[in-house]
Amino acid sequence: MARGPLLAPAALTAEQRALYDEICGGPRASAERPAGPVDASGALTGPFNAMLYSPAVGAPLQRLGAALRYSSLLPDVTRELVILAVAAHHDSVYERAAHQRVAARLGVDEEAFVAIEAGETPAAYPEAAGALELARAILAGTLPDDDEFEQLQEGLGDAAIFELSTLVGYYSTLATQLTLFDVRPLS
Repeated sequence: MARGPLLAPAALTAEQRALYDEICGGPRASAERPAGPVDASGALTGPFNAMLYSPAVGAPLQRLGAALRYSSLLPDVTRELVILAVAAHHDSVYERAAHQRVAARLGVDEEAFVAIEAGETPAAYPEAAGALELARAILAGTLPDDDEFEQLQEGLGDAAIFELSTLVGYYSTLATQLTLFDVRPLS
């Protein structure tokens, strides 16, 4: 059972409702989920319910996540592989399940998921190697030295390096929160 109450839409404060509407009406709403990330009762799922506990922090956090997912210059498949590497590092069951679904819609197959879990770059995605290398270095606390950073700059560019480091930090934050609040994937 998840820790913390699942907040019903009818019981939200004005600040919580504004954040709820922002999440449900933003880019997370899609053809698969036209109402956004909600369950059958209308309550937010995944990390989003906990964001409602503190709208002052939850709103900018969800906007950062939306920017990383929907406005980033990173290729979609690379972004999802990096998110899956973060999920593997933190053993985040929810993020793994959620982003394997996203990646599968992008054409990523089970073989790639196995490679990511093993700490490898999937053979079908060599273009993601630099991004995965940087993500894993950040997660391990072994940041690149000057020569390695220069190679990353040549391969990825400064904007992508910034976005990747932010992506790793954001999904590490979500992994911690999902574990703390014991949020499980929906069946």
